[in-house]
Amino acid sequence: MKKISGVLSLALSAALCLMGGFSSYAADGGKVSQIGKLTVYSHDSQASGDAAIDYDRALPMPLPQAAIKPSGVAAAARPSGAPGFQPGFRGSVITSGTVTDLSATAGPRAAQSSAQPMEFGLTNIPYTTSRVDWGTNNAFSKTFPYRAAGKLYFNIGSNTYVCSASLIKTGVIVTAAHCVADFGASTFYTNWKYIPALYGTTKPYGTWSTVAAYVMSSYLNGTDPCAQSGVVCQNDVAVLVVKPTFMGYPGKKTGWFGYGWNGYGFNSLNQALIQQLGYPVSHDSGLKMQRTDSQGYVDGAAAGNTVWGSRQTGGSSGGPEVVNLGYVANLNGISVGSDANTNVVVGVTSWGYTDQVYKAQGASPFTSNNIVPLVNAACSAYPKACQ
Repeated sequence: MKKISGVLSLALSAALCLMGGFSSYAADGGKVSQIGKLTVYSHDSQASGDAAIDYDRALPMPLPQAAIKPSGVAAAARPSGAPGFQPGFRGSVITSGTVTDLSATAGPRAAQSSAQPMEFGLTNIPYTTSRVDWGTNNAFSKTFPYRAAGKLYFNIGSNTYVCSASLIKTGVIVTAAHCVADFGASTFYTNWKYIPALYGTTKPYGTWSTVAAYVMSSYLNGTDPCAQSGVVCQNDVAVLVVKPTFMGYPGKKTGWFGYGWNGYGFNSLNQALIQQLGYPVSHDSGLKMQRTDSQGYVDGAAAGNTVWGSRQTGGSSGGPEVVNLGYVANLNGISVGSDANTNVVVGVTSWGYTDQVYKAQGASPFTSNNIVPLVNAACSAYPKACQ
């Protein structure tokens, strides 16, 4: 991935990281620490206020582009270890699904030259990409499970960029590591702001600041196993901890997704039905949540990443790949299948193909070696964010 200048440099801290545990203070006052194989940047994005974030002219985080070719379905074994799962929570707010004509107006937006549409291509993976809110307001995106996803703003130097993200605990956000840190450069970005269920200029659940960012140290220092360095890697996964307000954490109202690892939701052929949520700037100027439904498969030639068909682009980075999205009907005389827990995130959008003939995207898989220690570390340091 092309490096973007103006990030928080942690070269000295990264060197210490390779030597063992460390704790140091970054130039912006944030604290950088190592916890085992993880690196955490503790900060207070609320301290800088919203002044540093240009919501109207935010740029889509460039979607890392893979030059490798897809190898096909069932090309790799499932990740080692027993599959695991933690349930999500619906949230306490019940909202109406009535559709009314209350379309939101959008302010000026940045140019979208970095966002190129991806249509059905040579991967031959069928998919459907559509707006979550098929009406003219946010009647659906503000209801669970969609409202557990949202848009993520952050700073790279003085510029504002956008990714997608989702809640997997009441106050813990999961997104792509490339939305948090610069691969191999030992740098973190800054000032993350999370807006659940953003719709145009409407923020039904407010804007939330963050206090900590967790990534795998191997991603930060560039030693992560990758099929294409910095693009198709095993650990393009990060978690952020939300700063609570007097009302608590966002998940108390929005709910949160469950998350699964080590092949949860995939069959013996390494296939799963993926529902991808995100805010690609190529769709509705990145102002409305999009949903893609596609078969996904584990690609051994792509560092064991999950690959699926999609039309989403820059800005979709970090959005959740969900299995079993929605609610199970009242069943009469029939049982659900294997790995049937609903609304479970199994990865986050990591990259797309440089060659547009493939028309697909990929994600680092959630495993017991990345998402589990990342969430456990966040919950250990901020237990109330996980209650």
